[in-house]
Amino acid sequence: MFMVDLEKAPAARPQGEPVRRSDAEGCLAVAVRIPVRIVVLVLVVPVRMVWDALVVGGRFLRDTVLRPVGRALAWLGRAVIVWPLVALWRHVVVPLTRGVAWLGNVLLVVPAVWLYRWVLTPAGHALARFLTWAGAVLAAAGRGLYAGLAWLGRYLVVVPGAWLYRWVLTPVGHGLARCGRALAWCGRQVARGVGLVVTGVGFVLYWLVRVLLVLPALAVWRWVLAPVGRALAVVGREVRDALGHAWRIAGHVSRAVGRFLGTLLRWTVVEPVRWVYRSVLTPVGHAVRDAVLRPLAEAGRGAARAARQALASARRSARQARADVRRMLFGEPAEREPVDRREPSGAEARTLGSSTTALTKD
Repeated sequence: MFMVDLEKAPAARPQGEPVRRSDAEGCLAVAVRIPVRIVVLVLVVPVRMVWDALVVGGRFLRDTVLRPVGRALAWLGRAVIVWPLVALWRHVVVPLTRGVAWLGNVLLVVPAVWLYRWVLTPAGHALARFLTWAGAVLAAAGRGLYAGLAWLGRYLVVVPGAWLYRWVLTPVGHGLARCGRALAWCGRQVARGVGLVVTGVGFVLYWLVRVLLVLPALAVWRWVLAPVGRALAVVGREVRDALGHAWRIAGHVSRAVGRFLGTLLRWTVVEPVRWVYRSVLTPVGHAVRDAVLRPLAEAGRGAARAARQALASARRSARQARADVRRMLFGEPAEREPVDRREPSGAEARTLGSSTTALTKD
């Protein structure tokens, strides 16, 4: 079975027609790109090197100066401000607040509760009963007064008003409605005429504005501003790409210069210092330690040991002298009499072969 190619074959290209790239660029972009990139590279390389130097110096300053100073200031702030405030809050404000709360409870809350429970509550209940009785009386009087006023209002206002509305105001309103409809028809006709006049004037003004303003502005936009904007966009895009390209190249250059300077500093300063430390200072230090410092330390420890022994002997002598003086002044201390603890002696102790009870005692 033969495989069937489902993809559409590309159309045959006429002979002699050049191949067009999808990302083809205009001659303006090609003409602007190289000079702009050269100029931008020359201007950006020093800026990038200065920037990298500032970054390195800032990191060194942060790690060696700012961070230790910040930690010291933080500790000082805690020691000077936070810890005293915590101690003041814990040992002064909280006990004082608790004391004030207890005093307020004793002096205000308890008397207020007692006054509310035994004075205001009974007085309120009595006042509520009195107001209930007075309200019932006033409600009965109000119902009677309302009934009288309603009867007077009905026969003095409502009945004459209904008669006046039916036999006077209704005919007059019908006549005025007919006149209003006629006036509304006249107004609609006048508005229609005014609308036709305004429509004609607007049509004329529209074409005047279109011919005198819109078409010239459209031509200027299409044939002047759009090409200039495209050219400026191409230039701006190339400048942007040139800046990015130059910044990356400047970064590589700055890194290479930094590595060269670091290597030079290492071989001119660090390695000689390391060699001097390792080959000169370390043996000298070991010799000084073995020949001078260790004997001095041993001598110091021996002197300290002798001083401690002398002090211990002096303390023992002082204690013996105080004991002798006390014995000469007050005599020997009396011996303590033994206390009977009601414990059996060794001979009377209970054993497996004997018994201390009265019944089994031999």
